[in-house]
Amino acid sequence: LQQCPHGISEVWIFKKSELPMDVDGEADRRRNPGIMETGSDLTKDKIAEPSWFSPKKLLFVFCVVNLINYIDRGAIASNGINGSLGTCNSSGTCSAGSGIQGDFNLSNFEDGILSSAFMVGLLVASPIFASLAKSVNPFRLIGVGLSIWTIAVIGCGFSFDFWSITICRMFVGVGEASFVSLAAPFIDDNAPRDQKSAWLAMFYMCIPTGYALGYVYGGLVGTILPWRAAFWGEAILMLPFAVLGFVIKPLHLKGFAPDDTGKTRTDNLNVLSTSYGFSAVMKDLKILLVDKIYVTNILGYIAYNFVLGAYSYWGPKAGYNIYKMENADLIFGGITVICGIVGTLSGGVVLDFMDATISNAFKLLSVSTFIGAIFCFVAFCFKSMYAFLALFAVGELLIFATQGPVNFIVLHCVKPSLRPLAMAMSTVSIHIFGDVPSSPLVGVLQDHVHNWRVTSLVLTFVLFPAAAIWFIGIFLNSVDRYNEDSEDDSVTRESTVAPLLEGA
Repeated sequence: LQQCPHGISEVWIFKKSELPMDVDGEADRRRNPGIMETGSDLTKDKIAEPSWFSPKKLLFVFCVVNLINYIDRGAIASNGINGSLGTCNSSGTCSAGSGIQGDFNLSNFEDGILSSAFMVGLLVASPIFASLAKSVNPFRLIGVGLSIWTIAVIGCGFSFDFWSITICRMFVGVGEASFVSLAAPFIDDNAPRDQKSAWLAMFYMCIPTGYALGYVYGGLVGTILPWRAAFWGEAILMLPFAVLGFVIKPLHLKGFAPDDTGKTRTDNLNVLSTSYGFSAVMKDLKILLVDKIYVTNILGYIAYNFVLGAYSYWGPKAGYNIYKMENADLIFGGITVICGIVGTLSGGVVLDFMDATISNAFKLLSVSTFIGAIFCFVAFCFKSMYAFLALFAVGELLIFATQGPVNFIVLHCVKPSLRPLAMAMSTVSIHIFGDVPSSPLVGVLQDHVHNWRVTSLVLTFVLFPAAAIWFIGIFLNSVDRYNEDSEDDSVTRESTVAPLLEGA
């Protein structure tokens, strides 16, 4: 549009291909809306998104993969797959054991070890995958991890004793490590600005949903087929996603900019060097360990996960023994899936409504965990199964509201280039100090007291220290560091997708 001397405007019409390029590259962005920019206003580095990509597709794929991961965890804890030892009554009549525990004649302690074995691989491999993201495309690393996961799950189906299935479970953890370290940063990058917590909540909603579906899946498969078939079925579900990780054009992650071959790009991008050795990892770890916000959040998360890990593994068995639930897998599965979906989504939406800040996230974490702990503790005091189920459902709904906020803090209290390592060390910490020891310790406590009600009350009490630790976080000086890696060392991605929760 050009102004003429007589006040009449001329309109210049161009074909798309003839659009003049202005200094800011506006026409180029109109031709290719997939172009992303660095923070500089003068120089725009451009990376085209893969043709298959849209933020909602990415969220859907990652949610399905996360769901399968946790279906596996729920299935191995179900009565149908985990089974029980053989028993003999006073008259000398004996019944054969069932499932993994019955076939391999495992004690409760060994059974608890089995539930946590995959954590060994997860804890060792998570920091490794996080550091490799500096030099290898993170999207390809996810493909490698899912391939290892698929092979290891098949091996679980062919196991022949305690040690063989334990080793296979360790490699399941290795396969899962790349996904848990890298998936959340991808989602955080591509979520609409005003719904980052809600999108993270949708992703983490798959944890309770997967566990619940795993209980149901394991219970159904265990009554129809041999328990080994459950693992082979999981491998079939995961295989297409493992293949996708290698055959589709990979995405790029904020703070890192590798090309399609997996090598670090150096063309017009100021990115981190490929030489990311042990000393660099130690330097980054030191940054995390002196970050008061990060450490406080993780300490609360450890106590929280200590309880949830034992709930997920021993819940059906405790419910069966305390309240004589005939279908404990289905009942616990149903409660967990409903409360998990509603609670997790509600936590993310509420935080976005409050304004997604680190301080507000701590407020939501402490309040929802404290009130939820009260409901769960009181629930186990009732002898009525129906009173227990009602109170426990409310408690679980409040407890699951923490998933979005706690991971929002992990991702936003560090700069973007540290997010994979922050997620990896979060995963390592909450498992090695949380649900890895909790399952066998609860087994030892139960072997000592022989009372599932007392065991459950002692376990539930640990939620109160978790709420107290997160309460302390409210008063710490917090800074959102999401945009700290500006043009000097990162690529900034802006999502233009319409909010997923906007009215249909």
